[in-house]
Amino acid sequence: MKPGHFTAPENALKITVMFAFLCVFAAGTFAAETTMQLASAPDYNQPQHWLCRPGQSDHCDVNLDSTQVNADGTLVTQPFPGDAENPHIDCFYVYPTVSIDPGGNSDLIPNKEEAGVILNQAARFRSVCRVYAPLYRQITLTALRSFITGNPMPIDQIAGYRDIKDAWDHYLKHDNKGRGVVLIGHSQGSGVLNQLIAREIDGKPIQKRIVSAMLTGSNTAVPTGKLVGRAFKHIPLCTSQGETGCVISYVTFRKEVPPPPNSRFGRVRGAESDLTQQSACTNPAELDGSGGKLHAFLATGDSGFTVETRRTAWVQDKAAPNTPFVTVPDLLSAECIYKDGFSYLAVTTHSNPNDPRTDAITGDVFNGEQRLDDWGLHLIDMNIAMGNLINIVRQQGQSWLRK
Repeated sequence: MKPGHFTAPENALKITVMFAFLCVFAAGTFAAETTMQLASAPDYNQPQHWLCRPGQSDHCDVNLDSTQVNADGTLVTQPFPGDAENPHIDCFYVYPTVSIDPGGNSDLIPNKEEAGVILNQAARFRSVCRVYAPLYRQITLTALRSFITGNPMPIDQIAGYRDIKDAWDHYLKHDNKGRGVVLIGHSQGSGVLNQLIAREIDGKPIQKRIVSAMLTGSNTAVPTGKLVGRAFKHIPLCTSQGETGCVISYVTFRKEVPPPPNSRFGRVRGAESDLTQQSACTNPAELDGSGGKLHAFLATGDSGFTVETRRTAWVQDKAAPNTPFVTVPDLLSAECIYKDGFSYLAVTTHSNPNDPRTDAITGDVFNGEQRLDDWGLHLIDMNIAMGNLINIVRQQGQSWLRK
């Protein structure tokens, strides 16, 4: 069957391509503009400044049902199990670059972009933890587009970090009450959490409450061949199911399409010739470093990243599932690969042209018919392993409670 993929019209693509530049902003490459008009700092006492927060009706209250697409073409509806009953741990989530607000920083009014990324990346964690997802004045896709086209607009590159720190402090003061917490981010969100962990958590008493940190779609630096150092001095990478107080970090590429030399992902930015450090890769399918099967929850509609989805025909000659997600058992597996200065999660699609199920998944970014290989599968870093990540949090939560 013909592979499906993400595509976008010309103007949308110019915005979408900027998505990858968040790594540059997170690294502090550009100077902040202090004379610009910014939205007032969020007041995290106010419910409207949380996309998700326990005890309120919000963006996490969405339909998360899925359809299991089996290799023989049968479709099985899988209702979302619902919120965890009295969960003993929390999840603190920071979303990636999705805002298309007209200014350099988000105006703190959530639109369909923020709602879409919560649907795809955060809401499902309700089944294992209480989810907290603050709004923040992130650097917008509009600002990234202005930079790449040579007409940079004013931005405040530290406003987003200040907001997330305020949200974290508010959460610790009013909500945590000694509970374990999983930090979850993607792309710009991971970049902000990297800063928060390094400045406010690593080596400090609060580190004892960190169940884990999931920093996906981000180049988290570690010494080459080591588990700890560089980005964090006291928090290692996870190496086994149920291990707590550790980090999961990876970027995804198709195994047959490894990162090209110009890739923005898979190596520490600005340290391309420094062989003493590498970008972390922890395989969510098997944390011990071996290969394993991926339990993906792939979107059947909009991914939330301001791109149009050329939807996969999941089963030949069958109507598309009417649930917002599908699962594809035994179709996908992953392994960490270290090659040519890159370290990344390589995804294999186990296609079978003799069965009616699709032989491909969506997730690439295209310019017309040209695939942009330097992106890899960045847009679905979390979707492609969502079931694995949920299971990891479940096991880590149980381990943390026992300790």
